Amino acid sequence: MAVARYDAVADDYAAGSADVDRVMLELLDLVEPVHGQRVLDLACGHGRVARELARRGATVTGLDLSEALLDKAIAMNRVHPLGITYVHGDASANVELPDQSFDAVVCNFGLSDIDDLDGALGTVHRVLRRDGGFGFAILHPCFAGGATVSGAWPTDGSYHDEGYWVADGAASLLRRRVGANHRTLSTYVNTLGRHGLGITAIREPAPPAEWAADERRAAAGFPVFLVVRCRNESTDGTS
Repeated sequence: MAVARYDAVADDYAAGSADVDRVMLELLDLVEPVHGQRVLDLACGHGRVARELARRGATVTGLDLSEALLDKAIAMNRVHPLGITYVHGDASANVELPDQSFDAVVCNFGLSDIDDLDGALGTVHRVLRRDGGFGFAILHPCFAGGATVSGAWPTDGSYHDEGYWVADGAASLLRRRVGANHRTLSTYVNTLGRHGLGITAIREPAPPAEWAADERRAAAGFPVFLVVRCRNESTDGTS
């Protein structure tokens, strides 16, 4: 199984993130309606997206590699029961989820944490029903960071330098600890296409207004986030 980097930061990560944020709302808006749908939250972490999906009436399964984060999600589900099923597993490997068992899959800022993008999108394709939707949000891969906040790729590299890296920006917090995988936009688009996941909508939401006055941020005139909706266009359950 791949390395669960978030196990080491689970306490801080779960404590430091709001249950609902604006980019997550953009993502959920793209995959609506979810009421009565079977939805997989891929790379669910401590379950904040899964909980919001369940509140909106979806039957939710959360999948994550980090056992420490899943423990927090399960504990929250005991305190505030929403009927969410959590699965510990590697999305890019042969995870035990039935073929074509979901109407939709969402992944909120998780794809850059997964080393094997091809394997993960193969799983998305396999578990989605025909015409099912896949929505994901990531940091925009096309733009560098600000003076003290690392962007999509290493400060001593370039856009075309794909691979795992660890942020070095002084104001970068999570990515200094768990790193990220940088991929070009063409890599994302072409890998989606190989797995029959056709793009149907793209949004590039603006960063918070206060970022515009902060030169440390990666916001000066450029999009920071990328939110994408796809449709499973395959005629069967294989890539």
